[in-house]
Parts: sequence; structure tokens; C-alpha cells
Amino acid sequence: MKRAIVIGLGIFGYNIARDLFENGFDVVAIDKNKEAIQKIKNYSTKAILADGTDKEVMDEIGVQEDDIAIISFGEDLAAATLITLHLKQLKVKIIIVKAPNEEHKMILEKVGATDVIIPEMDVAKKVSKSLISPNVMDYIPLSGDYMILEMAPPNSFLGKTIAELQLRGRYNIEVIAVRDVISDKIHMVPQANFVIKDGEVLVVIGKEADIRKIK
Repeated sequence: MKRAIVIGLGIFGYNIARDLFENGFDVVAIDKNKEAIQKIKNYSTKAILADGTDKEVMDEIGVQEDDIAIISFGEDLAAATLITLHLKQLKVKIIIVKAPNEEHKMILEKVGATDVIIPEMDVAKKVSKSLISPNVMDYIPLSGDYMILEMAPPNSFLGKTIAELQLRGRYNIEVIAVRDVISDKIHMVPQANFVIKDGEVLVVIGKEADIRKIK
């Protein structure tokens, strides 16, 4: 069973800890706020009232290399940096840290964070994407301006095959899967003769600028 160490139980930390626990993770939740610990007790394997920046606490937990560490200290850069350094010294491979801005993100990456999340920025990007391209449902950014995203097919796509749409030639994008919204069944790498139907979602890969061309 995968173990996650969640340090800091604000809105971000609490919801991650709860979601991981409900999906079968062994969750150790740490916060120095008694109310936060009481709130997470039923949604964690172990809830510890302690200062997450205290290295002795990490030693007592017995943090392992394969643990997933999630740090959420709000705007307290000093605390986030200190615990990131401690976890790096303990050779933890995955250290995910919440940061309030790009400046904090750069510092945390320098000291060993493997992934730094800026929730407000990520949400803002998703909202703007939904306004710029209303048919885009969700996306994963990749390098070189490429992304993988889920999109509702325009009406002009319905009843046509992948071959007829000529997405590679017209838009420089590839359909890597089709998901049926009702059954949640996924057709991986659909064949050229696959017909797009109402109630299906396309999972495509391509450049953002090219994907925007689809109306």
C-alpha cells in the first residue's frame, strides 16, 4: 500500500489527505493545529499533532524513500523550505509542495521539491482555457506547448469517422482515446473507421494553438 505523508492541513492539505485515504492510500496527516487534526482523524491512517518542520517528527514516523510527501504551509516559505530539505536528506523521491507564487516555486525546486503546485494559478488556467476553448473539458500540459486534453467533439464531428475528420492533416492533432460519458468506457487509440457519436469525449494530443482551431 502506498503511503502519503501530508504535512499541513489547510484546505489544500486536508482535501488531498482525505481523497488519498478514500482511494486506498495509507495516509499520515501532520499539523500543529488541534482542530485540523480532529477534522482529519476519520480520513487518515494516523493523525499527528506536531510541528511538521521538526526533523525529529519525521524520524519518529520513519519516513521512507518510497513515501509520497505533500507539504502545504500556505505562504510560509521558510517552513516549506525547511521540511523540503529534511525530506530531501531522507532521500524521499516524491516531494510535492504547495506554493503561493512563481518565486516560491523556484526556491522550492532548488532545494529539492519534485513538483510545486500553485493552486490559484492552475485553477485560473483551467478557467481561462474553458473560456477560450469552450469544448475543452480538462487538460495536462506537456513540454514544447503540447498538451493532452479531453474535449467535447463539435457537432460537425458527430457521425464521422476518425479518417473523415482528418485531424492530423487539418489540425496537427491525434486522437489517442475516446471516452463514453455514460458508461465511462474508453476506446484506446481508436481505428480510422471509428465513428464519433454524441455522448463521447475525445482525448487528444497536440499543440494548444492547433487545438484552438477546432470549433
